[in-house]
Amino acid sequence: MKKFINSVDTMLAESLDGFAAVHADIVALGAERKFVRRSAPNLQKVALVSGGGSGHEPLHAGFVGRGMLDAACPGQIFTSPTPDQIVEAATAVGGKPGVLFIVKNYAGDCMNFEMAAEIYDGPAASVITNDDVAVDKSTYSAGRRGVAGTLVVEKIVGAAAEQGADLPGCAKLAEEVNARTKSIGVALTSCTVPAAGTPTFSLPDDEMEMGVGIHGEPGRKRVKLTEASDIAEQMVGAILSDYEGGASGPALLLVNGFGGTPSLELYLMYQAARRILEKRGVTIARSLVGSYVTSLEMAGCSITLTTLDDRLTALWDAPVHTAALRW
Repeated sequence: MKKFINSVDTMLAESLDGFAAVHADIVALGAERKFVRRSAPNLQKVALVSGGGSGHEPLHAGFVGRGMLDAACPGQIFTSPTPDQIVEAATAVGGKPGVLFIVKNYAGDCMNFEMAAEIYDGPAASVITNDDVAVDKSTYSAGRRGVAGTLVVEKIVGAAAEQGADLPGCAKLAEEVNARTKSIGVALTSCTVPAAGTPTFSLPDDEMEMGVGIHGEPGRKRVKLTEASDIAEQMVGAILSDYEGGASGPALLLVNGFGGTPSLELYLMYQAARRILEKRGVTIARSLVGSYVTSLEMAGCSITLTTLDDRLTALWDAPVHTAALRW
C-alpha cells in the first residue's frame, strides 16, 4: 500500500485540519473535529446537515458553504458518523426554521441519523437519497444506495433554503429531486482502505464491475472491459430504463470520477453519454464533470441524470460558494 500517511489512527484528523486551514474563509471545525460547519452559520434559514464515512471527498465537507450544506459530519473511512456528531452539528447550525438531514441510503447512516433526529431538540426532518439504479448485493445498504445524486439534492435544496424555503418545503423538494435523479457507477480497479492495507476486491485487467458502490461493494455484474462508448451505452441504458415512462426534455448530466480516473477520461465519458442521451430525446441543459463523490483511489466513474424543469434549473444555477463547487 502506497499512500501519503503518517498513521491510520490520525489520518482523518490531520486531513480535516488541512481542509479547515485551506478553506478557513468558508468552514470551521466543530469541537473534537466532530463536524465541519460554515464559518458564519445563518440561523435564520433552514439548516442542511449531511455526512457519512470519509474517503468520498469532497463529499460532504467540500459542499459546506453558501448555497449548499450548513454542516457535515465525517465518520472514519467508510464508516458512518455517530449520532452525537450529528446532534452537535445540528445544534451548532440549526435555528428556529429547523434542520433538514440529508442521508445516503446506507444502513449505518440511516440508523445514526434517525437516532440523531430523535435526540435533536428542535424542528427537524430527514430525506433519504437512493439514486443508484444498480441492485445492491452488499450489507452496506437497505435497498438502493445514495451515491453521486446526493450532490444534486444538496445543491438544489441548499439554494432553496438560502432563498428562504421553510422546512416542509425543503423536505418536499429534496424528495422530488431524489425521485428525478438516477445514477450508476462502474469500477475499473478497487480501492485500498488504509486500515485494511490491501485492495477491497480484485479485478482482472480485462474486467470491470458494473453497478459498483462507492465503498467498492458489488452491483449488477462483473463484465468484460470494452470501449468507452459501449460502457456509456450500458450505463445510460440502465438509467433510462429506470424512469417510469422514460425520460425526455431538459436534464442535468453529472459524470463523476471515483478518485483514480483523470479528467481526460471523464470528459470522454461525458461526451459519450451526452450523445446517447440526446439521441433518445434528453436535452442536456446543465452539466457537471469531475471527481465529487469518490471512493479513495478507485478508478472508474458514475453517471447521474436529473430531469429538470425551469424551477429546478434556476435553483441549480443559484450562487454557491463551497470548497468543491463555486459559481
